[in-house]
Amino acid sequence: MKLLKRAVSHTTAYLRSAIGIKKQTETPFKTIAHRGASGYCPENTLAAFDMAVEMKADYIELDLQLSKDGEIVVIHDLKLDRTTNGKGRVIDYTYEELRQLDAGSWYSNKYTGERILTFDEVLNKYKNKIGLLIELKKPSVNPGIEEMVASVLEKHNWQSFGENQIIIQSFEQAAMKKMTSLLPGLPIGVLVNYPIKKKDAEEIAQYAEYLNVKWTLVNKKLLAYLAAYNLKTFIWTIRTKKELEQIRQYSVEGIATDYLKLFK
Repeated sequence: MKLLKRAVSHTTAYLRSAIGIKKQTETPFKTIAHRGASGYCPENTLAAFDMAVEMKADYIELDLQLSKDGEIVVIHDLKLDRTTNGKGRVIDYTYEELRQLDAGSWYSNKYTGERILTFDEVLNKYKNKIGLLIELKKPSVNPGIEEMVASVLEKHNWQSFGENQIIIQSFEQAAMKKMTSLLPGLPIGVLVNYPIKKKDAEEIAQYAEYLNVKWTLVNKKLLAYLAAYNLKTFIWTIRTKKELEQIRQYSVEGIATDYLKLFK
């Protein structure tokens, strides 16, 4: 009977491994603070990033765009209206104009005075303290952002940050192909919010290391495609315990969340 139980146990473990399902006790995934600890602080601000470090996240996820005068700024929406006291498109303002805006009081009066950061500021403060998962927002609307980001990363000697401590991602595959040519060796991720086919995974694997998908798209078939082409995946964005329990059965490299306390 003991031999039978042992055989069943080994068979179960093998099957779990083959289809990408893991036990709760296995090595945990990386935790990614989505726009910083954005469930507790205004997103993409120093407050959110500092809290992510304090809560021991593995990565901060942040969003990059360009100002009118070509400064790389950290903000998610193409428009200012939701997360600042400004109005209109980010790209229509110079950085000096953007830095005058309040990027915190929309969330809580406690954060009045938080401002829009530059990419350079984030690198100066957080490099070698926490991993950075960097999203280029709409590169097609921010022409030249790939070259500018590459230049800043070279200035900061990105190779010295440690393996996979800097990862660039975007929904726009053309931009990620360009980043690969600009900074060979830099880990690249492609964001996807549609069901992936095998040919999609094969194509993305030609230039990227990560295929980062919306959490509702994760299933055994997807994980089989990723394994076939040696792609890693960060899952986005978990916001409830129920979502976490549904997704954590799968073997994924990391999970993005607004609420890091879910993982405690």
